[in-house]
Amino acid sequence: MTSKPSKQLENFPNPNSDRDYTIHLEIPEFTCLCPKTGQPDFATFYLDYVPDFKCVELKSLKLYMWSYRQEGAFHEAVTNTILDDLVAITQPRFMRLLGDFYVRGGITTKITAEFRDPNWQPLSTIDLP
Repeated sequence: MTSKPSKQLENFPNPNSDRDYTIHLEIPEFTCLCPKTGQPDFATFYLDYVPDFKCVELKSLKLYMWSYRQEGAFHEAVTNTILDDLVAITQPRFMRLLGDFYVRGGITTKITAEFRDPNWQPLSTIDLP
C-alpha cells in the first residue's frame, strides 16, 4: 500500500458481524485549507460506528484524511463528505462523525453528521456514542 495521500478508502470483513458493537476512532491530525483565506484549518475527528459486514481499514483512512491537506473545504462540507465516503465503503448499521475544529477567529466549530441504516434497530444493551 502507498504512503502518499489518497482518496481510496479500503475495508475488510467484520470478524463479528453477528453482533452489534461500537468502533471508536480518534483522528487528531486532520488539516484542510479555508476556502476563503487559504489558511490552514486543523481538526480532530471522532468516528463511532456499528459495523455490519465491513470495517474501514485504518491505514487507508489515515491516507484519506491526509489527502485533504491541500484542499479548500468548509467545515460543514468536509465533515459530511467524509461521512458519506465512509458510509459508502463500509455500509454500517450506524455511523457518527464529529469534526472538532480548532479555534479560528475566536470561534470553535464542531460539526456532527450521522448515518443510520433504516433497517437497523439498536439493541437495548448498546450505548450509542
